[in-house]
Amino acid sequence: MTFNPKSAIENLKSEGSTECLSESGPSDSVNRFSILDFGFSISGSRTQSLFFTLWALLFALCSSAQAQGKTFRIGYLDPSSPSVTEHLLKAFRDEMSKRGWIEGKNVIYDYRFAELKSERQIELARELVQWKADVIVAAGGAPNATRKVTSSIPIVVASGIDLVQAGLAQSLSRPAGNVTGLSILGPELITKRLEIIKEVIPKLSTVGVLMRAGAGAGTGQQQQMEEIRIAASSLRLALVELPSEMNPDALDRAFKEARAKHAQVIIPTAGRITLAARKPITEFAIKYRLPAIYQEQEFVDAGGLMSYGPDFSDLYRRAAIFVDKILKGAKPADLPIEQPTKFTFVVNLNTATQIGITIPPNVLARADRVIR
Repeated sequence: MTFNPKSAIENLKSEGSTECLSESGPSDSVNRFSILDFGFSISGSRTQSLFFTLWALLFALCSSAQAQGKTFRIGYLDPSSPSVTEHLLKAFRDEMSKRGWIEGKNVIYDYRFAELKSERQIELARELVQWKADVIVAAGGAPNATRKVTSSIPIVVASGIDLVQAGLAQSLSRPAGNVTGLSILGPELITKRLEIIKEVIPKLSTVGVLMRAGAGAGTGQQQQMEEIRIAASSLRLALVELPSEMNPDALDRAFKEARAKHAQVIIPTAGRITLAARKPITEFAIKYRLPAIYQEQEFVDAGGLMSYGPDFSDLYRRAAIFVDKILKGAKPADLPIEQPTKFTFVVNLNTATQIGITIPPNVLARADRVIR
């Protein structure tokens, strides 16, 4: 009779034999069932070869069934607070649900927020490792802290620094370690923002760069400053660097300094800590009548003039795709790092009126969203 592996597997499944093959391997499993039970008779070495083939198929089936029955643990580490990333995490969970990962059924989440205290990130990353997370999703500067704690648990970066330049991955096409995910474009995006603000202020010559001082100034900001200097040089713009803590008093002093040093516009370095301070930053930009362009559109919703940057909700959805692949057996070392593909340009005309500037029609026509 012809050997049919599929029929053999179905016979085993119907008899409950896949619960589950012995961990000691096929030699032990052969004692649990007879190959003759499948309705065919083969003798000699061919019998042994077919049996081992069948055993391998059954082991794969059994392993898959065990994985499907497991509840996976997904950790999340962020330098900021829940309120800053609530909508992004919703996008992440929604995409996970679309792919069959149901919270409380086959996946659970544990969130850690450093609440703008950079020194806490390593401690929080260690907690997720001790919790035995299957995957850790990290944002902002958190990938650095997480990588310092574990070199084995997969780390998926939802948004943040240049992973290759930061030494967290060997290359975009082959990370070669336990870190993969999304890496923000550097000089290209900064150059684009400067080009947009130059269209609004045609005689632009001096740009104030609002940068984080103290504990908030990490690897990501150092990378950004290098990129800003390159972009400004290509556009023949002078820079006024404005290091500041992200509290109202320090920000007020930074904007006063910008005015005193004849900065015509403001471009802040991006990051979770800066994003959390978007309200006072946009208020001082209006107070000192300084046009500003930001990376995140949340600044414009808070009263900022313009933003141009990645669609971060899309990045978090794509981070969920990475996690899905890893939970299904892919290794982060083999998953190429991706970069943003969707960008959003937002303009606030109310703010333009408040600070006394006019947005040219050709600039306004390119906006994805206009606040009036």
